[in-house]
Amino acid sequence: MLTVYHARVRKKTFLKKIRRAVLPGWLFCSSLAIGGTTNEAWRGVHLWLDNDPDARTLVQTLPALAAAGANTVVVEVNYSFEFQTHPELRNPKFVTAISAHTLAATARKCGIRLIPEFNCLGHQSFGGKVSPLLRLHPEFSETPSLSLTNKNVYCLEWCPSAPGLNKIIFSLIDEMADGFEADAFHVGMDEVYLVGADECPRCHGKNPAQLYAMQVCALHDHIVGEHHLQMLMWADRVIGPKYQGLCKYDNAHNDLSASIDLIPKDIVQCDWHYEWKKDYPSIQLLAGKGFQVWPAGFLPLKAAAQFSDFALMHRSQVVGYLATTWNETRIADSPGWPPIKEILPRWRETAK
Repeated sequence: MLTVYHARVRKKTFLKKIRRAVLPGWLFCSSLAIGGTTNEAWRGVHLWLDNDPDARTLVQTLPALAAAGANTVVVEVNYSFEFQTHPELRNPKFVTAISAHTLAATARKCGIRLIPEFNCLGHQSFGGKVSPLLRLHPEFSETPSLSLTNKNVYCLEWCPSAPGLNKIIFSLIDEMADGFEADAFHVGMDEVYLVGADECPRCHGKNPAQLYAMQVCALHDHIVGEHHLQMLMWADRVIGPKYQGLCKYDNAHNDLSASIDLIPKDIVQCDWHYEWKKDYPSIQLLAGKGFQVWPAGFLPLKAAAQFSDFALMHRSQVVGYLATTWNETRIADSPGWPPIKEILPRWRETAK
């Protein structure tokens, strides 16, 4: 089995070199082909994938997701991957590289584009648990004095100015991209609230929006500049509270919306809104700045349908629609989940 795996890796590396040498601009076409059809809407599903049994389930579920209308699946893996360069950063349960390759092959057969996601900067703790990175490298924390027992902490974050951090993160991204045979990578970057904290000796006194943009640009230089993959990120911090809306975690200190003019415009912005609104002006804002926009909805179904319908009315400004699940449905049941089953088919016949 290991011989087969390494043969796949060598083949993947060879093909990647050919792609970089011959087709360096292919991924940056605004009319990126998915499923073989130019300008076809990105009919996406976002799933958490944090263990091998779920990966095997997804292999079996991909044909049904394709039948339900999906042609793109974003799998949020984070630290749940069989990292080789830094095995100490694996979660106890993880997706093996062999399963990732199997998923990639099955996705291709189903006409589905598979995009891995690794949450960057923010979400370095969740549900009372600290991520392996900050647990093993507390020197990378933006707020080392804070703990999850502090009621004001939503999620811990790494420091974007920490020496040596990017080298580690880039190695994790590279292994995931290779494992899932990806031509695109989602870097998260959502719900960042601590960047620029006064207690951080490296970030103290610096502009938080510039620090946020610095991290985005570093990721872009590596993912797009060096590896010629397409890069995606969540858009909430880029559009800021004015367009995202306020929640208890937002405050004037961490309005990062000025970063919108400091980051590369070939990053696909996943613009998520989960509330019913009459309109969603963030789509026009992002498109007007030159970004490709991928609207993302969740629950309740009425709100997801409203956001989808609004995006359809502005089809020339968006690439499609992304249904996020956030464990509200099991992977095996996801093809029949109402936000997927009822909304994605609306995007089948659309074109810019």
